[in-house]
Amino acid sequence: MTGRVEQPVLVSEVLAGNALGDPHVRPVPVYLPPGYDVEPARRYPVIVMLTGYGGTGPHLLNLRPWDESLPQQLDRLIGSGAMAPAIVVMPDCWTRYGGSQYLNSTALGRYEDYLIQEVIPFVDHQYRTLPDRAHRAIAGKSSGGYGALVQGMHHPEVFGAVACHSGDMYFEFSYIADLARLHANLASLGGWETLRDTLETIRPKDRKFIETVSTLAYGMAYAPNPDAPDGFDFPIDRETGALREDVWARWLAHDPVRKLDEARYAEALRGLRLLYIDCGERDDFNLQIGSRVLTRKLAALGIACHYEEFPDGHFNIHYRYDISLPMLSEALQP
Repeated sequence: MTGRVEQPVLVSEVLAGNALGDPHVRPVPVYLPPGYDVEPARRYPVIVMLTGYGGTGPHLLNLRPWDESLPQQLDRLIGSGAMAPAIVVMPDCWTRYGGSQYLNSTALGRYEDYLIQEVIPFVDHQYRTLPDRAHRAIAGKSSGGYGALVQGMHHPEVFGAVACHSGDMYFEFSYIADLARLHANLASLGGWETLRDTLETIRPKDRKFIETVSTLAYGMAYAPNPDAPDGFDFPIDRETGALREDVWARWLAHDPVRKLDEARYAEALRGLRLLYIDCGERDDFNLQIGSRVLTRKLAALGIACHYEEFPDGHFNIHYRYDISLPMLSEALQP
């Protein structure tokens, strides 16, 4: 037996009228496990899967060359008995700038509210879930791993387990190099205003383009300012390219390594049934350093965490879900 995917459409109230004019009517892909249709009285735990920067929930349905889509991976794991059946939700939190970091931002939209206040209640209403935190997990990779970890910190009443794969953290090492190149990159793309006004038509959308737009997206997520001309505070001086220390401090306030210093966030993680973190030893954005810093802080606080490093980089590591999904499934069992 195999599972199946539905893509019901959610009309969002909190995304309506967002500053970028991005769609507020979005599909919500939902994987229903094998047996869902033949056991009408059975209810299932839920795993919310967040994609990294530049991706969105429906992308997880795509076939990968020489590999599996997420539904195929779930079919294999459930079919082999490696994990128990679960409903898996793949929300769309993409923006014109490639991502939202799953946060509320006046510059991007209320994506945290969309996830917590709309997507999760919608899925609980539409499907036979076990609708409580003890049976609901959140997971993701890269910016999705960041989103999973931070939502676990922000909403212990919603999530009982978290898996963070190569999540954004320890911003000094993961973001600062791109910020140092932002001024030159913008100049080569015609400047901020040209990039802003012609984003969709710029060619090629190469590594420099992605590096530049992603850095701006992070700035919109971490330092929104509705009174600024473009709705956020630029992280660098527009004339010299120098780091704006006051704005950088606002970015750092969103770093999971620093958020852990706040008692409410530490206690949220302490109460999880499972906190899973992993990262490649050769991560392209130095995220293994942040993962080590964070997990040592967790250990010092006496917060349980399953941590692994593996011999790989940052990209194409979805095979690591073979480790985290069975562990999340076990943690969510009634």
